[in-house]
Formats: sequence, structure tokens, C-alpha cells
Amino acid sequence: MTIDELRQRIDQLDEKLVELLNERAHCALEIGKLKKTLGLEVYQPEREAEVLHHVRSHGRETESPLEGDAIVRVFERIIDEARRIERATAHKPAGNGEDR
Repeated sequence: MTIDELRQRIDQLDEKLVELLNERAHCALEIGKLKKTLGLEVYQPEREAEVLHHVRSHGRETESPLEGDAIVRVFERIIDEARRIERATAHKPAGNGEDR
């Protein structure tokens, strides 16, 4: 493959990643709503540790060229953003769904 073809493939993969991250963010929104309803804390370090362990293991299983620490760093950032979304949802006042 040429460099241009590889870059085009990366662009396509980036689009898929954005779609998957959007889907994950929608799940975080729903989790934030549930946590609010159930009176749970947004920050749950045990769950975050499980997620990081899972992605590190999956990286090893799939023989990723990214080392475990690299995958963990990427997912730490993803989790940070998901937690931000959950907090925003959990602190949003109940109402008719309209922004004020």
C-alpha cells in the first residue's frame, strides 16, 4: 500500500472510532441517569480498574502492537470523559428535558 492509501485507511478507521466513542458516550449518559436514580456515586474506582484490566488483557489477546500501558493510557482518557458525561447527567436537574 502507498502512504496515501494507508492514510485514507486511517481516516476510515478514525471515523469508526468516533462512531464507537459516540456509542460509548451514549451508554455513559444512560449510566449517569441510572446512578442518579439509584443514588450511586459517579466515581467507582473498582469498576474503572476492571475496565482497564479488561482492555489491557484484550490488547494482549489480540497481540496489539500497542503495549499494555499505551492502551491503558488511552482508556484512562476515555474513562475520564465518560465520568465527565456521567457527572453532567447526574447533576442535571430533573425536569421536562429542555435546557434552560
